[in-house]
Amino acid sequence: MNAGRYGDGEDPGIPTLGSFTGRQLRGMCAVAGLSGADADTYAGVLAECLGPVAARPLDLPPPDRTFLSDDHTPVEFSLSFQPGAAPSLRLLTEPGCGADSLARNGAVGLETVRTMARRWDFATDALDAVQDLFLPPSPRGPLALWCALELRPGGVPKVKVYLNPAASGPERAAGTVREALRRLGHRRAYAALPEADGYPFLALDLGDWEEPRVKVYLRHDGLTAARAGRLSRMERGPGPAALEEFFRTAAGRGVGTTRLSRRPGLTCHSFTDTGADRPSGFTLHIPVRDYAAHDGEALSRAVRLLRRHGMDTDALTRSTGVLTARRPEDGVGLIAYLALAHQQDRPPRVTAYLSSEAYAVRPPAEGVPRRPQTVG
Repeated sequence: MNAGRYGDGEDPGIPTLGSFTGRQLRGMCAVAGLSGADADTYAGVLAECLGPVAARPLDLPPPDRTFLSDDHTPVEFSLSFQPGAAPSLRLLTEPGCGADSLARNGAVGLETVRTMARRWDFATDALDAVQDLFLPPSPRGPLALWCALELRPGGVPKVKVYLNPAASGPERAAGTVREALRRLGHRRAYAALPEADGYPFLALDLGDWEEPRVKVYLRHDGLTAARAGRLSRMERGPGPAALEEFFRTAAGRGVGTTRLSRRPGLTCHSFTDTGADRPSGFTLHIPVRDYAAHDGEALSRAVRLLRRHGMDTDALTRSTGVLTARRPEDGVGLIAYLALAHQQDRPPRVTAYLSSEAYAVRPPAEGVPRRPQTVG
């Protein structure tokens, strides 16, 4: 792992949020096979996304109680795996973290995305079309705008934004999603969605994507494996058995987990073709951190899933050492979510979402049934 450099004026004994997450990012870039030059470029992009809070020493509390992570670090990493290829590294940030209001948070996030668009020459038409729905004058909810970057060789990432459908109140979230899909040309998309208990996010691909997606995330309280197996609405999507098997492995098969009674499961339904009446993609997200006693168990489950789908496990095991020096058994939440993604005419992907833990490590869980530790 590249140790990185301290910024001007930084006390080497007290890292800042920017230096800490920047060193993590450089290490993750090495894991994903990106060059040192790309790592330096992306560390600079991360610092720009964090803005003034990048210089905040880590002996101070988090800049605000961001919903992005359990310890309120405004940064999350993820590795997305597919057979026969290096994993894709993604970075999720909240550019407006530390702003004095949610409205200001959204305004800073919006300006950050527009700055990226000018720098990398991509259009923001989709975001412009729905901006008023998700960034009203007095927004409500746990977030305003998050920005995700898929880090590619060459120093130019793919960009997507996450928006809050409940910005005008949770009672209007469904209507906001329906109207956003209509404005974006997906007039039949809302009717294709399964029943849900909430709409936590709507995401938009911006810039250089082969098939830009509109992604609708749904919350499913008390989700069971059988119910998860029936949630895909893709025409040629995953069968119930595959989804049920993923659910049981990620959530803790064989330990009595019949439903997700703590943090709920999520699904994501992606739309690319405005003429289609079904999604082109489906993802099942399991919040493994709430259903494992510690990260050793979560890592073991992730390894089993990767091997089952013919994917290399080395990058994931290396990444945990890049992000933290602690043993996996000494905390829970480093691996936050495990997800199984299907996209039309492409092989499935398994994604592990990884926490920075810049501010706190969640202690191992009590009351979570344990199973014997086996890798394979």
